[in-house]
Amino acid sequence: QVRLAESGGGEVPTGGSLRLSCKYVDSTVCFGWFRYIPGKEREGIATISTRTETPQYADSVRGRFTISRDNAENTLYLQMNSLQPEDTAKYYCAADSHPGPCTLRRHNYDVWGQGTQVTVSS
Repeated sequence: QVRLAESGGGEVPTGGSLRLSCKYVDSTVCFGWFRYIPGKEREGIATISTRTETPQYADSVRGRFTISRDNAENTLYLQMNSLQPEDTAKYYCAADSHPGPCTLRRHNYDVWGQGTQVTVSS
């Protein structure tokens, strides 16, 4: 079974950048990044197909965030630029083992990391 472990969170000023990493053991069909703000639903923000390497993004992060992976290092990344206070959240990587296209729907994902906190100060 896929196992995931995120790292790279922290606090940055508005406009700053961070890169999140997620080490994985065993590959899967899709990898995704999600974020959770207390009181809101967990939001899917980026996903990548392990077959086609095609990324997808939520409107809220498109053009600022980039999902990628290094298969040789078994690591998934999320490069986050132009961070805003509304990006403050706990960020999770997740794996979807179901065949079919990758989506940003959290219910499709069956393995989750423990999360890493990102705080953007104004």
